[in-house]
Amino acid sequence: MQDLELLEYLETFVTSSRIDRFKAILPNRTKHFTVATEDVYQLHNTSAVMRTCDVFGIQELNIVEEVNSKSIDREIAMGAQKWVDLNRYHSIGDCISDIKSQGYQIVATTPHIDDCELIDFDITKKSCFFFGRESQGLSQQVLDEADCFLKIPMFGFTESLNISVSAAIILQHVTARLRKSDIKWQLTEEEIIDKRFDWIKKTIKDYDAIVERYNSKA
Repeated sequence: MQDLELLEYLETFVTSSRIDRFKAILPNRTKHFTVATEDVYQLHNTSAVMRTCDVFGIQELNIVEEVNSKSIDREIAMGAQKWVDLNRYHSIGDCISDIKSQGYQIVATTPHIDDCELIDFDITKKSCFFFGRESQGLSQQVLDEADCFLKIPMFGFTESLNISVSAAIILQHVTARLRKSDIKWQLTEEEIIDKRFDWIKKTIKDYDAIVERYNSKA
């Protein structure tokens, strides 16, 4: 358990409005759902997905970089890289294994396999939504490992949506339903405290020096 007295001390170095913002946002964060992107080529797409995760309260984003490895575009992410936890993997196998070990089902988002439409998706299960490459979609390994397939109904000539648009549609829908449910989707009290520490650390420039001074006086 983190030192609550240290946390309260650190909060004195942050504006009250920022602390109020943290306290307002954290109860709306969730790990019940998470997102994984597989070798997305266009940097702005991954950055936009991260921003979407932040907007809809998704705390973690998983990025697989077997082929393409780039940094998050800060301008497009609009600061979301500070508030969303980013987990990077060098292989899809490692990503799937880790996510399954945390109790998530693997949800392959694809317009080409008719398994479950968005409106019928079961929100009670912890789920990781996988989004694939812009041109090729999800790899065969993800399709083979998937616990279910999810599609957004489409009625035009176009058979696919941009990855960031797809993520926004899916996350808005499932999180809106989640917040109206009786499911315990919020972060645990310990996770909330950990995030308060993490966000303060990313806010205070002299964090390490301040902590060192505090410990020397303890």
